[in-house]
Amino acid sequence: MEVLDSSIANVALPHIAGSLGASQDEATWVLTSYLVSNAVILPASAYLTTFIGRKKFYMICVVMFGISSMLCGLAPSLPILIFCRVLQGAGGGGLAPSEQAILADTFTPKQRGQAFALYGLAVVCAPAIGPSLGGWITDNYNWRWIFFINVPIAILSLFLTNRLVEDPPHIVKEVKEAAKRGLNLDFFGFGLLATGFGSLEFILDKGQEDDWFGSHIITFFTVLCVVSLVTLIIWELYQLKIKNRPILNLTLFKRKTFAIPFVLMFVLGFSLYGTTVLIPQMVQTLLGYTAELAGFVISPGGVCIMLMMPVVGFLIGKVDPRYLISGGFFILASSMMLMHTFSLDSSFKYIMWVRVYQASGLAFLFIPINTISYSGVPQSQNNDVAGLTNLARNIGGSVGTAFVATMLSRGTQRHESHMVRDLTSGNQAFVDQVNHLKGVFGGSAHDANAMIGKGASTAQAYIYQQMHRQSSMLAYLDIISIFCVFCFCMIPVVLAIGKIKPPSGDAPMH
Repeated sequence: MEVLDSSIANVALPHIAGSLGASQDEATWVLTSYLVSNAVILPASAYLTTFIGRKKFYMICVVMFGISSMLCGLAPSLPILIFCRVLQGAGGGGLAPSEQAILADTFTPKQRGQAFALYGLAVVCAPAIGPSLGGWITDNYNWRWIFFINVPIAILSLFLTNRLVEDPPHIVKEVKEAAKRGLNLDFFGFGLLATGFGSLEFILDKGQEDDWFGSHIITFFTVLCVVSLVTLIIWELYQLKIKNRPILNLTLFKRKTFAIPFVLMFVLGFSLYGTTVLIPQMVQTLLGYTAELAGFVISPGGVCIMLMMPVVGFLIGKVDPRYLISGGFFILASSMMLMHTFSLDSSFKYIMWVRVYQASGLAFLFIPINTISYSGVPQSQNNDVAGLTNLARNIGGSVGTAFVATMLSRGTQRHESHMVRDLTSGNQAFVDQVNHLKGVFGGSAHDANAMIGKGASTAQAYIYQQMHRQSSMLAYLDIISIFCVFCFCMIPVVLAIGKIKPPSGDAPMH
Protein backbone atom coordinates (compact mmCIF):
# COMPACT_ATOMS: atom_id res chain seq x y z
CA MET A 1 0.00 0.00 0.00
CA GLU A 2 2.88 2.35 0.76
CA VAL A 3 4.58 1.89 -2.63
CA LEU A 4 1.18 2.02 -4.34
CA ASP A 5 0.47 5.45 -2.84
CA SER A 6 3.50 6.93 -4.57
CA SER A 7 1.80 6.44 -7.96
CA ILE A 8 -1.92 5.79 -7.43
CA ALA A 9 -2.77 9.50 -7.14
CA ASN A 10 -1.12 10.45 -10.46
CA VAL A 11 -4.16 9.92 -12.68
CA ALA A 12 -6.52 11.45 -10.10
CA LEU A 13 -4.81 14.87 -10.04
CA PRO A 14 -7.29 16.56 -12.44
CA HIS A 15 -10.19 15.31 -10.31
CA ILE A 16 -8.48 16.44 -7.09
CA ALA A 17 -7.76 19.88 -8.55
CA GLY A 18 -11.33 20.31 -9.78
CA SER A 19 -12.89 19.07 -6.55
CA LEU A 20 -10.78 21.30 -4.28
CA GLY A 21 -10.79 24.39 -6.52
CA ALA A 22 -7.07 24.30 -7.33
CA SER A 23 -5.01 24.44 -10.51
CA GLN A 24 -3.34 21.40 -12.05
CA ASP A 25 0.12 22.73 -11.09
CA GLU A 26 -0.95 23.25 -7.47
CA ALA A 27 -2.38 19.74 -7.33
CA THR A 28 1.02 18.21 -8.19
CA TRP A 29 2.09 19.07 -4.64
CA VAL A 30 -0.07 16.10 -3.61
CA LEU A 31 2.64 13.91 -5.19
CA THR A 32 5.68 16.01 -4.27
CA SER A 33 4.81 16.32 -0.57
CA TYR A 34 4.49 12.54 -0.20
CA LEU A 35 7.82 11.83 -1.92
CA VAL A 36 9.72 14.47 0.09
CA SER A 37 8.61 13.26 3.53
CA ASN A 38 9.04 9.63 2.44
CA ALA A 39 12.65 10.27 1.38
CA VAL A 40 13.46 11.93 4.72
CA ILE A 41 12.21 9.07 6.92
CA LEU A 42 13.59 6.17 4.83
CA PRO A 43 17.28 6.53 5.77
CA ALA A 44 16.46 7.60 9.36
CA SER A 45 14.27 4.58 10.16
CA ALA A 46 17.16 2.44 11.47
CA TYR A 47 18.29 5.26 13.76
CA LEU A 48 14.79 5.76 15.21
CA THR A 49 14.38 2.02 15.74
CA THR A 50 17.35 2.11 18.12
CA PHE A 51 15.40 4.19 20.64
CA ILE A 52 11.92 2.63 20.60
CA GLY A 53 12.35 -0.85 19.12
CA ARG A 54 11.50 -2.05 15.63
CA LYS A 55 8.07 -3.52 16.37
CA LYS A 56 6.86 -0.40 18.16
CA PHE A 57 8.34 1.88 15.47
CA TYR A 58 6.67 -0.19 12.74
CA MET A 59 3.28 -0.09 14.45
CA ILE A 60 3.57 3.68 14.98
CA CYS A 61 4.28 4.07 11.25
CA VAL A 62 1.26 1.91 10.36
CA VAL A 63 -0.99 3.98 12.66
CA MET A 64 0.34 7.23 11.16
CA PHE A 65 -0.07 5.89 7.62
CA GLY A 66 -3.63 4.67 8.25
CA ILE A 67 -4.89 7.80 10.06
CA SER A 68 -3.26 10.20 7.58
CA SER A 69 -4.75 8.18 4.68
CA MET A 70 -8.21 8.63 6.17
CA LEU A 71 -7.56 12.35 6.69
CA CYS A 72 -6.40 12.66 3.06
CA GLY A 73 -9.72 11.23 1.93
CA LEU A 74 -11.62 13.66 4.17
CA ALA A 75 -9.51 16.74 3.31
CA PRO A 76 -11.78 19.76 2.53
CA SER A 77 -9.04 21.83 0.88
CA LEU A 78 -5.76 21.38 -0.99
CA PRO A 79 -3.46 22.77 1.78
CA ILE A 80 -4.96 20.30 4.29
CA LEU A 81 -4.62 17.45 1.78
CA ILE A 82 -0.94 18.32 1.20
CA PHE A 83 -0.29 18.44 4.97
CA CYS A 84 -1.94 15.02 5.40
CA ARG A 85 0.13 13.65 2.52
CA VAL A 86 3.29 14.80 4.32
CA LEU A 87 2.17 12.79 7.37
CA GLN A 88 1.27 9.85 5.15
CA GLY A 89 4.70 9.91 3.48
CA ALA A 90 6.43 10.09 6.87
CA GLY A 91 4.47 7.09 8.14
CA GLY A 92 4.99 5.17 4.91
CA GLY A 93 8.72 5.92 4.86
CA GLY A 94 9.31 3.79 7.93
CA LEU A 95 7.39 0.76 6.66
CA ALA A 96 9.56 -0.70 3.88
CA PRO A 97 12.91 -0.64 5.78
CA SER A 98 11.30 -2.18 8.86
CA GLU A 99 9.62 -4.88 6.79
CA GLN A 100 12.81 -5.88 5.00
CA ALA A 101 14.76 -5.93 8.27
CA ILE A 102 12.05 -8.12 9.85
CA LEU A 103 12.38 -10.56 6.94
CA ALA A 104 16.19 -10.57 7.16
CA ASP A 105 16.11 -11.30 10.91
CA THR A 106 13.26 -13.82 10.79
CA PHE A 107 14.50 -16.12 8.04
CA THR A 108 17.75 -18.00 7.74
CA PRO A 109 20.17 -16.93 4.97
CA LYS A 110 19.06 -19.96 2.98
CA GLN A 111 15.40 -18.93 3.18
CA ARG A 112 15.83 -15.20 2.57
CA GLY A 113 15.62 -15.53 -1.21
CA GLN A 114 12.08 -16.95 -1.09
CA ALA A 115 11.05 -14.46 1.60
CA PHE A 116 12.28 -11.51 -0.47
CA ALA A 117 10.57 -13.05 -3.52
CA LEU A 118 7.16 -12.81 -1.86
CA TYR A 119 7.93 -9.35 -0.53
CA GLY A 120 9.15 -8.28 -3.97
CA LEU A 121 5.74 -9.02 -5.49
CA ALA A 122 4.37 -5.98 -3.70
CA VAL A 123 7.34 -3.67 -4.23
CA VAL A 124 7.73 -4.27 -7.98
CA CYS A 125 4.06 -4.74 -8.94
CA ALA A 126 2.66 -1.77 -7.02
CA PRO A 127 4.10 0.96 -9.32
CA ALA A 128 2.78 -0.92 -12.35
CA ILE A 129 -0.82 -1.28 -11.14
CA GLY A 130 -0.98 2.05 -9.28
CA PRO A 131 -2.09 4.28 -12.18
CA SER A 132 -4.58 1.68 -13.48
CA LEU A 133 -6.12 1.11 -10.06
CA GLY A 134 -6.20 4.84 -9.33
CA GLY A 135 -7.91 5.54 -12.66
CA TRP A 136 -10.50 2.80 -12.14
CA ILE A 137 -11.35 3.96 -8.60
CA THR A 138 -11.55 7.61 -9.68
CA ASP A 139 -13.75 6.87 -12.72
CA ASN A 140 -16.13 4.51 -10.94
CA TYR A 141 -16.27 5.95 -7.42
CA ASN A 142 -14.44 9.06 -6.17
CA TRP A 143 -10.81 10.15 -5.90
CA ARG A 144 -11.13 10.10 -2.09
CA TRP A 145 -11.39 6.30 -2.15
CA ILE A 146 -7.78 5.97 -3.37
CA PHE A 147 -6.89 7.01 0.20
CA PHE A 148 -9.71 5.30 2.09
CA ILE A 149 -8.68 1.84 0.81
CA ASN A 150 -5.54 2.06 2.98
CA VAL A 151 -7.49 2.19 6.25
CA PRO A 152 -8.73 -1.45 6.52
CA ILE A 153 -5.31 -2.72 5.41
CA ALA A 154 -3.63 -0.66 8.15
CA ILE A 155 -6.03 -2.03 10.79
CA LEU A 156 -5.36 -5.62 9.67
CA SER A 157 -1.60 -4.95 9.65
CA LEU A 158 -1.71 -3.63 13.22
CA PHE A 159 -3.57 -6.71 14.45
CA LEU A 160 -1.23 -9.19 12.72
CA THR A 161 1.95 -7.30 13.68
CA ASN A 162 0.91 -7.26 17.33
CA ARG A 163 0.23 -11.00 17.28
CA LEU A 164 3.08 -12.32 15.11
CA VAL A 165 6.09 -9.97 15.14
CA GLU A 166 8.66 -9.71 17.94
CA ASP A 167 11.90 -7.78 18.21
CA PRO A 168 15.04 -9.97 17.94
CA PRO A 169 17.50 -9.98 20.88
CA HIS A 170 19.94 -7.48 19.33
CA ILE A 171 17.14 -4.90 18.90
CA VAL A 172 16.00 -5.41 22.50
CA LYS A 173 19.59 -4.93 23.67
CA GLU A 174 19.98 -1.71 21.65
CA VAL A 175 16.78 -0.27 23.10
CA LYS A 176 17.90 -1.04 26.66
CA GLU A 177 21.29 0.57 26.08
CA ALA A 178 19.61 3.64 24.57
CA ALA A 179 17.30 3.88 27.59
CA LYS A 180 20.31 3.87 29.93
CA ARG A 181 22.02 6.64 27.95
CA GLY A 182 18.80 8.65 27.78
CA LEU A 183 17.02 10.04 24.74
CA ASN A 184 19.80 11.88 22.96
CA LEU A 185 18.55 12.45 19.40
CA ASP A 186 20.92 13.90 16.83
CA PHE A 187 18.71 16.86 15.87
CA PHE A 188 21.44 18.53 13.82
CA GLY A 189 22.06 15.39 11.76
CA PHE A 190 18.34 14.80 11.28
CA GLY A 191 17.91 18.42 10.16
CA LEU A 192 20.67 18.00 7.56
CA LEU A 193 19.10 14.72 6.42
CA ALA A 194 15.65 16.29 6.04
CA THR A 195 17.01 19.35 4.23
CA GLY A 196 19.27 17.37 1.88
CA PHE A 197 16.93 14.60 0.75
CA GLY A 198 13.84 16.83 0.94
CA SER A 199 15.50 19.36 -1.38
CA LEU A 200 16.64 16.58 -3.72
CA GLU A 201 13.09 15.23 -4.09
CA PHE A 202 11.74 18.74 -4.67
CA ILE A 203 14.36 19.38 -7.40
CA LEU A 204 13.62 16.11 -9.19
CA ASP A 205 9.86 16.55 -9.03
CA LYS A 206 9.67 20.23 -10.01
CA GLY A 207 12.81 20.62 -12.13
CA GLN A 208 11.32 20.11 -15.60
CA GLU A 209 8.20 22.08 -14.73
CA ASP A 210 10.31 25.10 -13.66
CA ASP A 211 12.96 24.76 -16.44
CA TRP A 212 15.64 23.42 -14.11
CA PHE A 213 18.46 25.92 -13.56
CA GLY A 214 16.55 28.59 -15.45
CA SER A 215 14.56 28.87 -12.21
CA HIS A 216 16.04 30.67 -9.19
CA ILE A 217 14.04 28.36 -6.87
CA ILE A 218 15.51 25.18 -8.39
CA THR A 219 19.02 26.69 -8.29
CA PHE A 220 18.59 27.66 -4.63
CA PHE A 221 17.39 24.20 -3.61
CA THR A 222 20.20 22.55 -5.60
CA VAL A 223 22.82 24.52 -3.68
CA LEU A 224 20.98 23.80 -0.42
CA CYS A 225 20.84 20.07 -1.26
CA VAL A 226 24.56 19.80 -2.07
CA VAL A 227 25.67 21.77 1.00
CA SER A 228 23.34 19.79 3.30
CA LEU A 229 24.39 16.35 2.02
CA VAL A 230 28.12 17.15 2.09
CA THR A 231 27.78 18.53 5.62
CA LEU A 232 25.72 15.48 6.61
CA ILE A 233 28.48 13.10 5.46
CA ILE A 234 31.13 15.04 7.41
CA TRP A 235 28.89 15.16 10.49
CA GLU A 236 28.09 11.44 10.36
CA LEU A 237 31.77 10.53 10.06
CA TYR A 238 32.45 12.74 13.08
CA GLN A 239 29.70 10.93 15.02
CA LEU A 240 31.40 7.62 14.25
CA LYS A 241 34.72 9.02 15.41
CA ILE A 242 33.32 10.01 18.82
CA LYS A 243 31.47 6.65 18.98
CA ASN A 244 27.93 8.03 18.80
CA ARG A 245 25.16 6.23 16.91
CA PRO A 246 25.02 7.89 13.45
CA ILE A 247 21.75 8.44 11.60
CA LEU A 248 23.35 7.07 8.42
CA ASN A 249 25.71 4.13 8.83
CA LEU A 250 28.25 5.13 6.18
CA THR A 251 30.64 2.32 7.19
CA LEU A 252 28.42 -0.04 5.16
CA PHE A 253 29.84 1.50 1.98
CA LYS A 254 33.25 0.04 2.84
CA ARG A 255 31.81 -3.34 1.88
CA LYS A 256 31.82 -4.05 -1.85
CA THR A 257 28.90 -6.39 -1.32
CA PHE A 258 26.81 -3.44 -0.12
CA ALA A 259 28.15 -0.47 -2.12
CA ILE A 260 27.67 -2.10 -5.54
CA PRO A 261 24.17 -3.47 -4.76
CA PHE A 262 23.28 0.04 -3.55
CA VAL A 263 24.13 1.36 -7.04
CA LEU A 264 22.29 -1.56 -8.67
CA MET A 265 19.17 -0.84 -6.61
CA PHE A 266 19.33 2.78 -7.76
CA VAL A 267 19.47 1.60 -11.39
CA LEU A 268 16.58 -0.81 -10.75
CA GLY A 269 14.44 2.06 -9.42
CA PHE A 270 15.55 4.26 -12.32
CA SER A 271 14.54 1.66 -14.93
CA LEU A 272 11.36 0.43 -13.21
CA TYR A 273 9.79 3.80 -12.50
CA GLY A 274 11.16 5.44 -15.66
CA THR A 275 9.66 2.87 -18.06
CA THR A 276 6.46 2.61 -15.99
CA VAL A 277 5.95 6.33 -16.66
CA LEU A 278 7.23 6.21 -20.25
CA ILE A 279 5.09 3.47 -21.80
CA PRO A 280 1.62 4.60 -20.61
CA GLN A 281 2.44 8.18 -21.55
CA MET A 282 3.54 7.11 -25.03
CA VAL A 283 0.45 5.03 -25.82
CA GLN A 284 -1.90 7.70 -24.46
CA THR A 285 -0.39 10.72 -26.21
CA LEU A 286 0.66 9.13 -29.51
CA LEU A 287 -1.59 6.09 -30.00
CA GLY A 288 -4.78 7.52 -28.48
CA TYR A 289 -5.23 4.95 -25.69
CA THR A 290 -7.49 5.69 -22.74
CA ALA A 291 -6.00 5.73 -19.23
CA GLU A 292 -7.59 2.34 -18.52
CA LEU A 293 -6.27 0.80 -21.75
CA ALA A 294 -2.81 2.24 -21.06
CA GLY A 295 -2.93 0.51 -17.70
CA PHE A 296 -3.76 -2.80 -19.37
CA VAL A 297 -0.61 -2.47 -21.50
CA ILE A 298 1.67 -2.67 -18.46
CA SER A 299 -0.50 -4.76 -16.10
CA PRO A 300 0.43 -8.14 -17.69
CA GLY A 301 4.04 -7.28 -16.79
CA GLY A 302 3.00 -7.28 -13.13
CA VAL A 303 1.44 -10.74 -13.58
CA CYS A 304 4.71 -11.94 -15.16
CA ILE A 305 6.67 -10.69 -12.14
CA MET A 306 4.29 -12.52 -9.80
CA LEU A 307 4.93 -15.76 -11.68
CA MET A 308 8.70 -15.28 -11.91
CA MET A 309 9.41 -14.19 -8.33
CA PRO A 310 8.99 -17.67 -6.73
CA VAL A 311 11.23 -19.13 -9.45
CA VAL A 312 13.96 -16.59 -8.71
CA GLY A 313 13.47 -17.18 -4.97
CA PHE A 314 14.21 -20.87 -5.55
CA LEU A 315 17.22 -20.19 -7.82
CA ILE A 316 18.86 -17.74 -5.40
CA GLY A 317 19.85 -20.64 -3.15
CA LYS A 318 21.28 -22.66 -6.05
CA VAL A 319 22.99 -20.13 -8.35
CA ASP A 320 25.56 -17.38 -7.82
CA PRO A 321 23.43 -14.18 -7.43
CA ARG A 322 25.81 -12.29 -9.75
CA TYR A 323 24.72 -14.44 -12.68
CA LEU A 324 21.05 -13.92 -11.89
CA ILE A 325 21.54 -10.13 -11.73
CA SER A 326 23.61 -10.13 -14.94
CA GLY A 327 20.87 -12.13 -16.66
CA GLY A 328 18.27 -9.68 -15.35
CA PHE A 329 20.13 -6.67 -16.71
CA PHE A 330 20.69 -8.46 -20.04
CA ILE A 331 16.94 -9.11 -20.37
CA LEU A 332 16.21 -5.53 -19.34
CA ALA A 333 18.64 -4.11 -21.90
CA SER A 334 17.48 -6.42 -24.71
CA SER A 335 13.85 -5.49 -23.96
CA MET A 336 14.87 -1.85 -24.52
CA MET A 337 16.29 -2.90 -27.88
CA LEU A 338 12.91 -4.42 -28.74
CA MET A 339 11.20 -1.21 -27.59
CA HIS A 340 13.32 0.57 -30.17
CA THR A 341 11.11 -1.09 -32.80
CA PHE A 342 8.03 0.73 -31.42
CA SER A 343 6.39 3.04 -33.94
CA LEU A 344 3.13 4.90 -34.46
CA ASP A 345 1.77 1.69 -36.00
CA SER A 346 2.70 -0.66 -33.12
CA SER A 347 -0.18 -2.82 -31.92
CA PHE A 348 -1.46 -3.18 -28.36
CA LYS A 349 -0.45 -6.84 -28.33
CA TYR A 350 3.14 -6.16 -29.42
CA ILE A 351 3.74 -3.41 -26.84
CA MET A 352 2.18 -5.56 -24.12
CA TRP A 353 4.41 -8.58 -24.84
CA VAL A 354 7.57 -6.46 -24.94
CA ARG A 355 6.59 -5.10 -21.51
CA VAL A 356 6.06 -8.67 -20.26
CA TYR A 357 9.55 -9.60 -21.47
CA GLN A 358 10.99 -6.55 -19.69
CA ALA A 359 9.14 -7.46 -16.47
CA SER A 360 10.68 -10.95 -16.52
CA GLY A 361 14.10 -9.28 -16.28
CA LEU A 362 13.02 -7.09 -13.35
CA ALA A 363 12.12 -10.25 -11.41
CA PHE A 364 15.77 -11.36 -11.63
CA LEU A 365 17.02 -8.13 -10.08
CA PHE A 366 15.12 -7.26 -6.93
CA ILE A 367 15.69 -10.48 -4.95
CA PRO A 368 19.40 -11.14 -5.73
CA ILE A 369 20.32 -7.47 -5.16
CA ASN A 370 18.62 -7.49 -1.76
CA THR A 371 20.19 -10.84 -0.86
CA ILE A 372 23.72 -9.65 -1.68
CA SER A 373 23.17 -6.41 0.27
CA TYR A 374 22.90 -8.39 3.51
CA SER A 375 25.89 -10.62 2.72
CA GLY A 376 28.48 -10.41 5.52
CA VAL A 377 26.56 -7.66 7.36
CA PRO A 378 26.19 -8.12 11.15
CA GLN A 379 22.62 -8.78 12.23
CA SER A 380 22.62 -5.56 14.24
CA GLN A 381 23.00 -3.56 11.00
CA ASN A 382 20.10 -5.14 9.08
CA ASN A 383 17.93 -2.07 9.72
CA ASP A 384 20.60 0.21 8.24
CA VAL A 385 20.90 -1.96 5.13
CA ALA A 386 17.12 -1.98 4.62
CA GLY A 387 16.83 1.80 5.02
CA LEU A 388 19.63 2.63 2.58
CA THR A 389 18.62 0.11 -0.12
CA ASN A 390 15.03 1.39 -0.06
CA LEU A 391 16.36 4.94 -0.25
CA ALA A 392 18.41 3.98 -3.33
CA ARG A 393 15.33 2.53 -5.04
CA ASN A 394 13.16 5.55 -4.25
CA ILE A 395 15.75 8.14 -5.29
CA GLY A 396 16.44 6.09 -8.44
CA GLY A 397 12.71 6.13 -9.23
CA SER A 398 12.54 9.91 -8.78
CA VAL A 399 15.62 10.45 -10.96
CA GLY A 400 14.20 8.10 -13.63
CA THR A 401 10.85 9.93 -13.70
CA ALA A 402 12.54 13.36 -13.86
CA PHE A 403 14.90 12.11 -16.59
CA VAL A 404 12.01 10.85 -18.73
CA ALA A 405 10.03 14.09 -18.36
CA THR A 406 13.02 16.28 -19.25
CA MET A 407 14.34 14.20 -22.15
CA LEU A 408 10.87 13.79 -23.63
CA SER A 409 10.11 17.51 -23.60
CA ARG A 410 13.49 18.62 -24.95
CA GLY A 411 13.89 15.71 -27.35
CA THR A 412 10.53 16.44 -28.97
CA GLN A 413 11.49 20.09 -29.44
CA ARG A 414 14.87 19.12 -30.93
CA HIS A 415 13.46 16.63 -33.45
CA GLU A 416 10.61 18.96 -34.35
CA SER A 417 13.00 21.82 -35.09
CA HIS A 418 15.02 19.53 -37.38
CA MET A 419 11.89 18.52 -39.26
CA VAL A 420 10.53 22.07 -39.60
CA ARG A 421 13.63 23.09 -41.57
CA ASP A 422 12.44 20.92 -44.45
CA LEU A 423 8.76 21.94 -44.40
CA THR A 424 9.12 24.88 -46.81
CA SER A 425 7.91 25.66 -50.31
CA GLY A 426 11.49 25.10 -51.49
CA ASN A 427 11.26 21.40 -50.58
CA GLN A 428 9.68 19.66 -53.57
CA ALA A 429 8.83 16.52 -51.55
CA PHE A 430 6.86 18.64 -49.08
CA VAL A 431 5.04 20.50 -51.88
CA ASP A 432 4.19 17.20 -53.61
CA GLN A 433 2.82 15.80 -50.36
CA VAL A 434 0.63 18.88 -49.80
CA ASN A 435 -0.64 18.68 -53.38
CA HIS A 436 -1.45 14.99 -52.87
CA LEU A 437 -3.39 15.66 -49.67
CA LYS A 438 -5.27 18.70 -50.99
CA GLY A 439 -7.76 16.52 -52.82
CA VAL A 440 -8.35 14.44 -49.70
CA PHE A 441 -9.16 17.54 -47.64
CA GLY A 442 -11.27 19.32 -50.30
CA GLY A 443 -8.75 21.42 -52.23
CA SER A 444 -8.43 21.62 -56.01
CA ALA A 445 -5.45 19.88 -57.49
CA HIS A 446 -5.32 22.42 -60.36
CA ASP A 447 -5.97 25.61 -58.42
CA ALA A 448 -2.95 27.92 -58.70
CA ASN A 449 -3.84 29.51 -55.37
CA ALA A 450 -4.54 26.22 -53.58
CA MET A 451 -1.58 26.71 -51.22
CA ILE A 452 -3.56 29.39 -49.42
CA GLY A 453 -6.94 27.66 -49.81
CA LYS A 454 -8.83 25.49 -47.38
CA GLY A 455 -7.56 22.24 -48.80
CA ALA A 456 -3.90 23.20 -48.63
CA SER A 457 -4.22 24.69 -45.16
CA THR A 458 -5.86 21.53 -43.86
CA ALA A 459 -3.27 19.38 -45.61
CA GLN A 460 -0.44 21.39 -44.09
CA ALA A 461 -2.06 21.21 -40.65
CA TYR A 462 -2.30 17.44 -41.05
CA ILE A 463 1.38 17.22 -42.01
CA TYR A 464 2.42 19.35 -39.03
CA GLN A 465 0.32 17.17 -36.72
CA GLN A 466 1.94 14.01 -38.05
CA MET A 467 5.35 15.65 -37.81
CA HIS A 468 4.75 16.45 -34.13
CA ARG A 469 3.72 12.85 -33.44
CA GLN A 470 6.78 11.53 -35.25
CA SER A 471 9.15 13.89 -33.41
CA SER A 472 7.64 12.77 -30.08
CA MET A 473 8.11 9.13 -31.13
CA LEU A 474 11.78 9.82 -31.92
CA ALA A 475 12.20 11.45 -28.49
CA TYR A 476 10.76 8.31 -26.84
CA LEU A 477 13.23 6.16 -28.79
CA ASP A 478 16.13 8.39 -27.71
CA ILE A 479 15.21 7.80 -24.07
CA ILE A 480 14.90 4.05 -24.62
CA SER A 481 18.37 4.00 -26.23
CA ILE A 482 19.89 5.64 -23.14
CA PHE A 483 18.11 3.18 -20.85
CA CYS A 484 19.42 0.30 -22.99
CA VAL A 485 23.07 1.42 -22.83
CA PHE A 486 22.74 2.15 -19.10
CA CYS A 487 21.48 -1.39 -18.35
CA PHE A 488 24.15 -3.08 -20.49
CA CYS A 489 26.86 -1.12 -18.62
CA MET A 490 25.62 -2.58 -15.33
CA ILE A 491 26.64 -6.15 -16.22
CA PRO A 492 30.42 -5.66 -15.69
CA VAL A 493 29.61 -3.70 -12.52
CA VAL A 494 27.70 -6.72 -11.20
CA LEU A 495 30.54 -9.12 -11.96
CA ALA A 496 32.93 -6.80 -10.07
CA ILE A 497 31.24 -7.73 -6.79
CA GLY A 498 33.21 -10.95 -6.59
CA LYS A 499 32.02 -14.49 -6.08
CA ILE A 500 29.10 -14.83 -3.67
CA LYS A 501 28.59 -18.25 -2.16
CA PRO A 502 25.00 -19.54 -2.18
CA PRO A 503 23.50 -18.89 1.28
CA SER A 504 23.45 -21.88 3.54
CA GLY A 505 23.05 -22.77 7.18
CA ASP A 506 20.14 -22.50 9.55
CA ALA A 507 20.52 -19.51 11.84
CA PRO A 508 17.99 -19.40 14.68
CA MET A 509 14.72 -17.73 13.78
CA HIS A 510 13.31 -14.90 15.94
